[in-house]
Amino acid sequence: MMGLLNNQGFVPWLLGVLFLSTLLFLCRADDHYYDFFVRESNFTKLCNTKSMLVVNDSFPGPEIRVHRGDTVHGVKQPRNPWSDGPEFITQCPIQPGTNFTYKVILSDEIGTLWWHAHSDWTRGSVQGAFIIEPAENESYPFPTPDADQTIILQSWYNRDFLEIITTALSTGQSPPNADAYAFSGNLGDTYGCPNDTIFRMQVDYQKMYLLRIINAAMNEPKFFSITNHSLTVVAQDASYVKRFTSDYILISPGQTMDVLLFANQNMGQYYMAMRPFSDSAATPSNFITTGILQYTNSVGVPNNNTITLPLMNDTSAAYNFTAKIKNINIKQNPPLDVPRRIDRRIYITIATNAVPCTESTCVGPRKFLASLNNVSFDFPTTDILQAYYNRIDGVFTRDFPQNPPVFFDFTGNLTGVNTNTTEGTRAVVLNYGEAVEIVLQATQLGAGGNHPIHLHGFSFYWVGSGSGNFNNVTDPRSYNLVDPPLINTVQVRGRGWAAIRFFARNPGVWFMHCHFERHSSWGMDTVFIVKNGTTPKTSILPPPASGMPRCPGT
Repeated sequence: MMGLLNNQGFVPWLLGVLFLSTLLFLCRADDHYYDFFVRESNFTKLCNTKSMLVVNDSFPGPEIRVHRGDTVHGVKQPRNPWSDGPEFITQCPIQPGTNFTYKVILSDEIGTLWWHAHSDWTRGSVQGAFIIEPAENESYPFPTPDADQTIILQSWYNRDFLEIITTALSTGQSPPNADAYAFSGNLGDTYGCPNDTIFRMQVDYQKMYLLRIINAAMNEPKFFSITNHSLTVVAQDASYVKRFTSDYILISPGQTMDVLLFANQNMGQYYMAMRPFSDSAATPSNFITTGILQYTNSVGVPNNNTITLPLMNDTSAAYNFTAKIKNINIKQNPPLDVPRRIDRRIYITIATNAVPCTESTCVGPRKFLASLNNVSFDFPTTDILQAYYNRIDGVFTRDFPQNPPVFFDFTGNLTGVNTNTTEGTRAVVLNYGEAVEIVLQATQLGAGGNHPIHLHGFSFYWVGSGSGNFNNVTDPRSYNLVDPPLINTVQVRGRGWAAIRFFARNPGVWFMHCHFERHSSWGMDTVFIVKNGTTPKTSILPPPASGMPRCPGT
């Protein structure tokens, strides 16, 4: 059971492969109790001290660890959008001096998830791991590791997270790049501040370790490697995958990855390292951040000349890696259930836009927005779930376009293309049980580049991807309907597309957004509403008897 008390401003939450939020944390097979206190604490990094909103005075926050049999509603939140958490989508913010109880019930997830706040940019510091171990009578589908280690990849800013995005939105400018990156709160030894700490993982020779890697960075996919050691990928987004071995991994914001490490090298100390990946014209800070893998009783220091990572713009390394991720048909995974006959096809273009900036705070004639199908999401002041459930008019409309309003050469020549976008709170409404295919198409509007797209309430099958503009006649022939990975965040490659499929069997209101925080803040979001089925067990659960957080002004 988890109690979360908010004394420092509004904190909406979210549970899922990405997010857990909670004042109360309930497990059916076994009860767990966690008290979360959200408050400002001081942290010193890069020889600079700042106050930062965190949980229980720690960065990252506390790790939640349960067994699969404990059943804690996870990313899919079956029939329970009331505990999903995104601000003004499924709830209004938790107001200062108040608390809220989330009922958290897992479905079939296994492995690594994470929790974080879901308001503005507060997830940059209010975050932590959510580990779901096998049930007491359940085994791993690989050799049982001798131990596991959580590693959270993070962005560090010297400025306050909320101030950064508030200033960017008011001036119409892009937020700045991160000042550094961190391994679980440790900046390593590459930034020049002698007081910065370095992440250390101690291992014993010939032992096997399960690394639980979470990309909690704000805007940067990450390459990650450990010098002289191979990494065997076994799971992504709390679902097992076919094992494969690589010298590095690529993991996008919002994603989690479980990786086996065999400590079989000469006794010593070895660098683990990460750097961002980018195929965009808006490049992130190209920092290499270090940690240390240290064999027990080893001496000396690691040699930084041995760090091997792909270059920041190495698209071949990035997409060769992601192409290896496949589903595995084992009893520990949900039975493969890929939709074959599609009831609803949705084609969504992804863009950043430049529109006239007319506010007095603007520093130039135009400002940044972002859009899906040329609609930049406008967050309401009453949450959409409440409006939908209670039939409140005027909060959202049900007319999100299911095809681009204008077709052009999305990934090619944009001469003469209008970069403006409309703003609105427009939702997609699905019938319960529909077989859905969504094709996500990157465009070269703005800086272009890849996008990690996350859909709340579902794990979905990633059935296809490719370069260029999607061809609805030829490209589906290349779909993988045999062993597509079951994930919750898909990376749409720059100048390319990705296709996902799922059955709409989770009634409720579910947020879809880019997991680059600047893009989501600019409006690269939408909402999917799944209508009730014909029975109580296929309908939304009623709201909690204790009520939901009050909306501003009510």
